[in-house]
Amino acid sequence: MNAVIKMRIGVFDSGLGGLTVLEALIKKNPQNEYVYFGDTLNIPYGDKSKEELLKLSSKIVKFLESKKVDIIVIACGTLSSNVYSELDDLTTTPIYDILSPTREFLENQKLNNLAVIATEMTIKSGVFGSDIISIACPKIVPLIEAGKSDSEEMQKVLEGYLKDKNIDNLVLGCTHYPLVKEQIKKIKPNINFIDMGEILAENLKIEPSKYQLDLYFSSLNETIKSLVANMFKDYKIEERRL
Repeated sequence: MNAVIKMRIGVFDSGLGGLTVLEALIKKNPQNEYVYFGDTLNIPYGDKSKEELLKLSSKIVKFLESKKVDIIVIACGTLSSNVYSELDDLTTTPIYDILSPTREFLENQKLNNLAVIATEMTIKSGVFGSDIISIACPKIVPLIEAGKSDSEEMQKVLEGYLKDKNIDNLVLGCTHYPLVKEQIKKIKPNINFIDMGEILAENLKIEPSKYQLDLYFSSLNETIKSLVANMFKDYKIEERRL
């Protein structure tokens, strides 16, 4: 993960969450080519079987390969914890998962009252081990994708997951969850977030090249367009059914 790479970078997720990873990568490496695909048509991924996950993600990998990317980043905790090795076997393009850098980071830290929130499939995979409080949060992603990140409904859902837990350090084990950091802080004001996208960006060393950002979503709506416009300055966005 520490090799210096000068490449065109493909990033994908089940929907909007991977944009937080993309944003972290662009901030760290602002002069590169990026191609993003969010599978908003088939979200959420957290309640799907491994077979379904592999079928959907395989199509996305092939699509990114058709865009001549040099590396692929799986910006989805559910896919990274369940089908990473299968996807790695399907392509000759170097492919990086979002979880491994964070797991390595946690192994080198001594953090008290550590917890992870993630989708049900990620939690069931046991990828973060048994020495961490693991909380499955199936309701968060659908609310974010519905444009309800700041809603009272979201606040109540987060309170149900976190209010009674003794947590000082929280791993955001789904890439959607950085989009509700401020809502979580209302419940746990002093919490320390461990953001997988930021950790990946720090570990993936990329030399600068020509900047370009292409965004593809399998289903495109005004919520997506608004979020993208708030996160990125220069981009091309397109709906693409695979």
